[in-house]
Amino acid sequence: MNPKEVLVPIGKAAKKAGVSRESLQYYLMIGLLEPTELTPSGRRLFGDKAVQRIKLIKRLNQSGYPLRAIRELFMDGRSV
Repeated sequence: MNPKEVLVPIGKAAKKAGVSRESLQYYLMIGLLEPTELTPSGRRLFGDKAVQRIKLIKRLNQSGYPLRAIRELFMDGRSV
């Protein structure tokens, strides 16, 4: 993580990426995304790179790719 990077909580990350908080929580649950940082109290924080990944997931899913296929693409290292 870049020390100057601004980290935002899940609700703000979802809003910045244009998805619902519930969608973002689902992406986390199925392994499409990991928080940039986890605070000692368990709060999940997200940086710009994570927000960009959420936007990519949304675009791919809207283009017809199932979330499972998107996860497989990311696991194969073919993501941005």
